Amino acid sequence: MPLVALAQSSLFAGMAGMMIIVWIIALLASVFWVWMLIDVLTSSMDGTEKILWFLVVFFLHLLGALIYYFVRRSGRTPAVR
Repeated sequence: MPLVALAQSSLFAGMAGMMIIVWIIALLASVFWVWMLIDVLTSSMDGTEKILWFLVVFFLHLLGALIYYFVRRSGRTPAVR
């Protein structure tokens, strides 16, 4: 019987470790999402485009934030001469 208890406790420890990793990834994704929302609102786009991007980022959460980051934000970097 002690072998079963040991197996159950190591399984629980493995699951707890995975949950910590999932929570850290979720926290980082949420911080990135908020950062992109703030970036949309403080950008120099016109009103209609700003509202559209805000809605995309707000309703698509991480996917919308990634789309905004790679499509809109990367296009603003100045060319290196």
